[in-house]
Amino acid sequence: MAPVPVTGRGLLVAHSDAGKSVITAGICRWLRRRGVKVAPFKAQNMSNNSAIAIDASGRGGEVGRAQAMQAAACGLEPDVRFNPVLLKPGPDLSSQVVLNGHAVGHITASNFRELKPMLASAALDTLAELRGEYDVVVCE
Repeated sequence: MAPVPVTGRGLLVAHSDAGKSVITAGICRWLRRRGVKVAPFKAQNMSNNSAIAIDASGRGGEVGRAQAMQAAACGLEPDVRFNPVLLKPGPDLSSQVVLNGHAVGHITASNFRELKPMLASAALDTLAELRGEYDVVVCE
């Protein structure tokens, strides 16, 4: 029986306040220079700093600036799939929810639990899609 090719490999960069975004970009660039088809991924990001990205329909959307920088390190245009859930902090302990590049509402600590399954599902579905498309997905 012939061996099954391995696809969708990934790497997780995780630690608090350690420069994960820059380290992730460096790993992405290193892999790209070695001919690996690589993409960045951050399931959920909280930031007011966003960048323009492409969504599935080819329209503009938003991702965290760090994921836009990581996309550049991969030789890719920013894509909303690289950061499917972006929370933009607002007043009164609330955040605007940007799902797959587009604002879909607001979230607070009290209603986060209600929305968490939907947000998690979107992130997991997107990661699975990226893992099928790229040799390696570097997750922050």
